[in-house]
Amino acid sequence: MTPGSLWESITAAGAPRGRLHGARTAIDLADLTHRTSLGGRLGELEGCSVVLLIRNQLAAALTMLELDGVAARMVLCPPDLAAQHLPGVLRDAAADACVRDAEGLPAATPDVPLTVTAGTQLLPMPVPRRARHATEWVLLTSGTTGAPKLVEHSLASLTSALADQPRPAPGSIVWSTFYDIRRYGGLAIFMRAVHAGSLVLSEAAEPVVDFLGRAAATGVTHISGTPSHWRGAMMSGAAATIDPQYVRLSGEIADQGVLDALRATYPKAVVAHAFASTEAGVVFEVRDGLAGFPSSLIGAAGPVELMISDETLHIRSPGTARRYLGEGAPALRGPDGFVDSGDRLEERAGRYHFMGRRGGVINVGGLKVHPEEVEAVINAHPWVRMSLVRARRNAITGAVVTADVVLAEQGGGARPAAETLTRELTESCRRALSPHKVPAMIRIVPTLEVSPSGKLVRPLA
Repeated sequence: MTPGSLWESITAAGAPRGRLHGARTAIDLADLTHRTSLGGRLGELEGCSVVLLIRNQLAAALTMLELDGVAARMVLCPPDLAAQHLPGVLRDAAADACVRDAEGLPAATPDVPLTVTAGTQLLPMPVPRRARHATEWVLLTSGTTGAPKLVEHSLASLTSALADQPRPAPGSIVWSTFYDIRRYGGLAIFMRAVHAGSLVLSEAAEPVVDFLGRAAATGVTHISGTPSHWRGAMMSGAAATIDPQYVRLSGEIADQGVLDALRATYPKAVVAHAFASTEAGVVFEVRDGLAGFPSSLIGAAGPVELMISDETLHIRSPGTARRYLGEGAPALRGPDGFVDSGDRLEERAGRYHFMGRRGGVINVGGLKVHPEEVEAVINAHPWVRMSLVRARRNAITGAVVTADVVLAEQGGGARPAAETLTRELTESCRRALSPHKVPAMIRIVPTLEVSPSGKLVRPLA
């Protein structure tokens, strides 16, 4: 798929039948044929490097549909972008314009020559929309260890995963996602949705009960989120509000506990977990209900190529981004065209399992512990909803493993006492793990922090 613009792609077979559903209003995609969300100022943005500083997701979605093919570059800033990082984003993107909504983000005023206001109220479009530019799509990495990197994609790379997908009947699919569509995981779903049907958008700080209630009201058929998103949904008691055909996990390691819980919650749905990254795009999807992925994917022929080097997954794909923007930015690909994902793998019984990020290892007396490996064992307990494994300093070994655990509302029978549960969890870890990986302390906690991107917040190494 090599469309001239996103709008041209979704209208290639005629006016789109889908809708974009925001928290307060919904808009028919077909209305964008002769109407605009940019107050008649789209032409002023032609050929510009435009930074999107829009808080409302529906307004952001409309702006993306209008700007692609018009702007030379479009920088998607998520709502959690810190004000201190904005000047660096503007510099590295060579920004000469921005689009804001009434709320705007971040609070700082951008230093650019042109500012256009976006909204969700459509007005007649004075000039027909025409694609004149191959717009660069720029996404920001999460920036958990400092300033975010700017990752440049093309529309072709962002839609490469759709190339071999059958086209459903127009308007037959209603997608939804916990993700923000200005993050890669959400943008990938946005691309699928506008080509296949409708999309129900979440909003920052919206209670999960309200979001799932809106998704249910639209008849959502396909929905995605991180494992932490899904654990939060099941803890909220609202997961059964929806009855999807397809449930997707990505962004974090999908352990067997969360896969089994989702299969029990949605017995009629396909439960799939996918691996993707901002730099490498969508890499693969697993639908067999098991954690990890088949070893046969490594080295297999196909448009997406996988290999393992230095214990980490490397990817070469048509969905890979072009480069990082900014002076002194590192190379995104190696000389062979592969992207080092930084995700460590371990093979067990013909299947590769993700063991966590290269920089997230706990060192216990010179022995490595991947927190996610320990969490997978803990999360398999029927009374555990989610857990976070971290290091605690130790005078002898340098560090020991500890775990914070959030319990499920239901797990079968009466809930055991906390002391009994911690003892059972410790015994499970002793049976499944090497001694240095067994938590020295397990605490029952009411909640764990989840980042705006839907991932469990982990302490910096």
